[in-house]
Amino acid sequence: MITETINNYGYSGIKQILFSADDIKKKIKEAGMKISRDYAGKPLLLISILKGSFVFLSDLCRAVEIPCEVGFMAASSYYNGTVSSGNVKITLDLDRDISKYHVVIAEDIIDTGRTLASICELLRKRDPLSLSVYTLLDKPSRREVDFSADVSLFTVPDLFVVGYGLDCGEKFRNLPYIAEAEL
Repeated sequence: MITETINNYGYSGIKQILFSADDIKKKIKEAGMKISRDYAGKPLLLISILKGSFVFLSDLCRAVEIPCEVGFMAASSYYNGTVSSGNVKITLDLDRDISKYHVVIAEDIIDTGRTLASICELLRKRDPLSLSVYTLLDKPSRREVDFSADVSLFTVPDLFVVGYGLDCGEKFRNLPYIAEAEL
């Protein structure tokens, strides 16, 4: 049951809540337990793709019960719009050699798949011990390239979603739930 109300953050432009804060917390705890089991005793690097996944990575790394390090990358294909341009640009790269790490990318949403496919291609060339992708949201109906996450916490239909790090023109990132935005 979704306990949050749409207006409790003073935002207009929200159609409906899709996943409550409690739903998200439960799925992240499960993902953290899986990562802890799969990478126990191994050097682990969690990577957030900024800006959207910073909230997800923050909660995910606290759910991981083994030592881990974090890194940040930024890539863009939206450029303040609501439709992907199709061109992926790395705007912030990692500051370390990843060849001695098992790398887990924490992504907010996989839509067309172009951004993550490009990032994974780049990171594989850097020879990590392993590379996997955990995505908060998967929108397979919009996929334009052959790409899928290793772990998807939620699947969403073709809606424009905001909250929990996801934005629309830099707004709504602070919502504790994921909602459909009115465009």
